[in-house]
Amino acid sequence: MKKSEFTVTQAQELLPFLESRMPDSSRTRVKELLAHNVYVDGRRTSQFNYPLQPGMRVSIEKASFRDRMRPRDLDIVFEDQHLFVVNKHEGLLSYSKHPADKTVISVLNQYLAATHQHCHAHVVHRLDRDTSGLMLVAKSKEVSQRFEEDWKGIVFDRRYVAVAWGHLEQGRGEVRSWFTDGEYSVLSSPVDNGGKLAVTHYEVRQTSRRYSLVELRLDTGRRNQIRVHLRDLKHPVVHDPIYGYKDDVSPISRLALHAFRLCFTHPVTGKRLRFETPVPASFLKLMEL
Repeated sequence: MKKSEFTVTQAQELLPFLESRMPDSSRTRVKELLAHNVYVDGRRTSQFNYPLQPGMRVSIEKASFRDRMRPRDLDIVFEDQHLFVVNKHEGLLSYSKHPADKTVISVLNQYLAATHQHCHAHVVHRLDRDTSGLMLVAKSKEVSQRFEEDWKGIVFDRRYVAVAWGHLEQGRGEVRSWFTDGEYSVLSSPVDNGGKLAVTHYEVRQTSRRYSLVELRLDTGRRNQIRVHLRDLKHPVVHDPIYGYKDDVSPISRLALHAFRLCFTHPVTGKRLRFETPVPASFLKLMEL
């Protein structure tokens, strides 16, 4: 956002004041800005005849071309010439082999094309379609490969929050099992059966009469890992159609799983970056029940 600020020197209505400060803009353009982007003494106002008095501060926020092109299906939390950190909305695929599918990658490629950036989005890691939260996406294959070659060395903290059914028997703990692919879902074994080891650490942050709000940290990144491990604990994620209760009657229309924290060392600049998003409001409403 580009911001311009002016001090009022004489009593005047807001619209003519803006027109006098923006002589190169049409009246229509000034009205468009007034609808959403004008603040008087820090408060947004769209009232064209707002009575200004000497000493008041009027600020105008103008979105850059790149800001206006930002996608609606996800939030770009961070962007530089090498990578994105995005907050993926639930219901959006991370990646698909089918070009017609709308995915994080296809949405970002449209944004990159619209903003005339000569690069393409590359998957770094994925979230399940119905999981929301923070994801890394590279702008080159080289940067994506750096993450792939040293994921644990680069990403030093990644956490999720979930709403699980019932009350977990222990307030914190670790789940360790071996995953194999079943026909329709991931199968979990408490003993080594030749599958892939999956390790999840959890801590209960809050409980209500029906639910537990659980923070989770992964040592491994297996497919559906949190969902499978909470099912192993017999407290599945709320509204999970695969690993949850078939008679789930929770008043929520989405999987209650969100990747809320992502911390990593930038693979090009070496800067340590930390990102967090709030717990989804729908999760907090569940915790009131």
